[in-house]
Amino acid sequence: MDWLDLFYFLLGALLCWGAKGCRRGQWNSDCTSLGQTKTLEGAAALGVALHHIAQKTCGSWHPRQYIVHGLDVFVDMGYILVAVFFFCSGLGLYKSVRTKPDYLKGFFRRRMLPLVIAFYLSEWLHLGVRALMGERMTAADVLWYLSGLRLANMNAWYMVALPLFYLFFWLAFRFCRREGAAIGWVFLGVLAYTVGCAFVDHQDVWWVRGEWWYNSVILFPIGLLFGRHEEALLRRFRRGYPVWLGLSLVGVFAALRLAGAAVGRWGYYGENWGDPMKVLHRLGSAGAQWLVCAAVVLACVLVMMKCRFGNRALTWLGKMSLDFYLAHGIFVELFGFSFLDRAKPLYYIRSVPLFLLTVLACGAVSAMLFRRLRMAVTRLAGHV
Repeated sequence: MDWLDLFYFLLGALLCWGAKGCRRGQWNSDCTSLGQTKTLEGAAALGVALHHIAQKTCGSWHPRQYIVHGLDVFVDMGYILVAVFFFCSGLGLYKSVRTKPDYLKGFFRRRMLPLVIAFYLSEWLHLGVRALMGERMTAADVLWYLSGLRLANMNAWYMVALPLFYLFFWLAFRFCRREGAAIGWVFLGVLAYTVGCAFVDHQDVWWVRGEWWYNSVILFPIGLLFGRHEEALLRRFRRGYPVWLGLSLVGVFAALRLAGAAVGRWGYYGENWGDPMKVLHRLGSAGAQWLVCAAVVLACVLVMMKCRFGNRALTWLGKMSLDFYLAHGIFVELFGFSFLDRAKPLYYIRSVPLFLLTVLACGAVSAMLFRRLRMAVTRLAGHV
């Protein structure tokens, strides 16, 4: 057994450890509870780290001498994993606004402020690491990094999009009397965001650096919509469950084929600012990948209806998912073949197993430290 076989065996064991299946005729009534969605987010957080490690080790765009295969399956999986976070965020917000009186009062202090604090702490810490690694920066560069309009942490785009969608949510549910209309307005807001992003060509300076800023975001309003119709949907899924599960898995395969064809035909590149046809091509590619995201999330929900997942490792990852997401990427760069393609790494670890273990271990430790820091700052800011 080589390291790759062992890795996938251990990954499967981690995901299935502690899982409990339901007998025939029984269901996991907590399949979309906070505990179960946090477990799902924990698995997604681990997957995102593996995605970034795979991109650094076997991305086809790297010089050939630095490509080491092994984690290739994770290279193009990032948008699907982030879609899980968007779906769980939308679902969680809907459940909260339905079950907690006056949930929208103090929403900015309780929900938005922690995200903003986490974003800026991450940015400033990553800026410090960039400076220590010798990146050449002018005073203007430093100011742009400090403002957050130029990202020091390349993975922090999610922390730009999510607060914006939270704002859409607050505006819609604050000023719309009907839930259906509110969710519709959130859909429109996310669609407008997507169209705006599609007008921006690839660049490596400002916000919206590429398609990953928008090719999974539709799952946020879908999470809201699922939450509103959850009971009816789960009842329907229970009737003819094997058929629904089979259709969802076929849907994942079909959507992946469709997305592959769409991206292969239209893609996201062909830089030409404001070209309407190029924008339509990008939207077509994103739409196909949205179908993949929706199919995968549906399959996850259906599997969780019959199996309760959870163990200490996934529970910890779920609790630390935001911090781990923001912290691990810096170690991908410090121990990869280059530091952000701008400087030499701290130490190049060519062995993929050792690189993988180093990034995950350092990411876990730094996530705990980062969480303590942001919680302390958040408590302090909440009392100001």
